[in-house]
Amino acid sequence: MATHFSNEALKFLRGLKRNNDREWFAARKDVYERELKAPMLALVAEINDAMVDFAPENVRAPQKAIMRIYRDIRFSKDKRPYKIHQGAWWAREGLEKTSGGGFYFDVSGTEITIAAGTFMPEREQLLAIRRYLVDHHSEMRHLLAAKKLKAAMQPIDGQRLTRAPKGFAVDDPAMDLLLCKQWGVIARLPAEFALRPTLVKDVVTHFKLAAPIVALLNTPLIPKPRKPLF
Repeated sequence: MATHFSNEALKFLRGLKRNNDREWFAARKDVYERELKAPMLALVAEINDAMVDFAPENVRAPQKAIMRIYRDIRFSKDKRPYKIHQGAWWAREGLEKTSGGGFYFDVSGTEITIAAGTFMPEREQLLAIRRYLVDHHSEMRHLLAAKKLKAAMQPIDGQRLTRAPKGFAVDDPAMDLLLCKQWGVIARLPAEFALRPTLVKDVVTHFKLAAPIVALLNTPLIPKPRKPLF
């Protein structure tokens, strides 16, 4: 079954953007559950089936991969209670509670987003990735320069340092990569792609192209097995 979303799903998301309040959402929660949450769970399951072949460590149960529509507003000045997109995140096994490399998809009323990489690494992870890139920057550049990947996705235009990170030589040949706080690739496509029966295939194609980058970024982050005491 080729899961995709409906016009009603996009209509709901556009309405939510205009009416981001609990009363509006509560009156249409059944629409959200039927037209967005249920298809997203099914979509994740189908993508998982394909990811077994190229990123088995990132396969996640749909209930774990799907992201909540509710915003965490406890420490935010923006008190709008809902996200205006429905997303899913495929973390790597062993890194679920941190921010290692993974795969991301979301649908909004105006576009779909397909991305892969490391987007919110913790301090220790930042250092580990930078140290790894010192010795593997050529490999990273080679992956980013792949023709098929460049035709489908763009490098993340994420946060960057303005000077060399502490402990790294200013003239390190990997410096352009070391200045990054995020590494990955992204594609933004019109919302109409969410309505196509080829949606799963489209997402999987992008994920497969980006999988080597995710694997490289996770290499220095994978927890090492503990040695037996005896």
